[in-house]
Amino acid sequence: MSSEGMGFTVRDMAFEDIETIGRLENELFPTDAWPLEMFYTEFFQPDTRRYIVAEVDGDPVGYAGMMVIDTTADIQTIGVLPRFEGRGIGRTMLTELLAEARRRGADNVMLEVRADNPRAQQLYTRFGFQKIHTRRNYYRDGIDAWIMRLVLPAAEGETQ
Repeated sequence: MSSEGMGFTVRDMAFEDIETIGRLENELFPTDAWPLEMFYTEFFQPDTRRYIVAEVDGDPVGYAGMMVIDTTADIQTIGVLPRFEGRGIGRTMLTELLAEARRRGADNVMLEVRADNPRAQQLYTRFGFQKIHTRRNYYRDGIDAWIMRLVLPAAEGETQ
């Protein structure tokens, strides 16, 4: 998962990362930040969860996580510090989560994105996600969420 030449690396989240990721979460999503305990809960469910961390010079600058139940994956969170946006970090983490979803047998991937976040919406659209629903007032500050879905193509040799 290394992105040599791009100035960052992506790796699995370690237990020791959780407090740092909690601080990033509060910086990135001050209105809707997950409580730290939620990251611990997610971390200890590896059978259905995968969390990754992006680093620049050894410092975490982004993270992403996913849950896979049966054939449906759900991107739980993805965040990159604003000063590190535009380097391909979000794209690389999303690519890794989609590959993990395929490895775990998912055939579709769901996510929620803020209706007022066109940058994230564009990223997801480039990957083939389509808006399928709007959840009104989903976020604590009253902003709607777009529900987006990606149908994963069958791997070579698989039958539908």
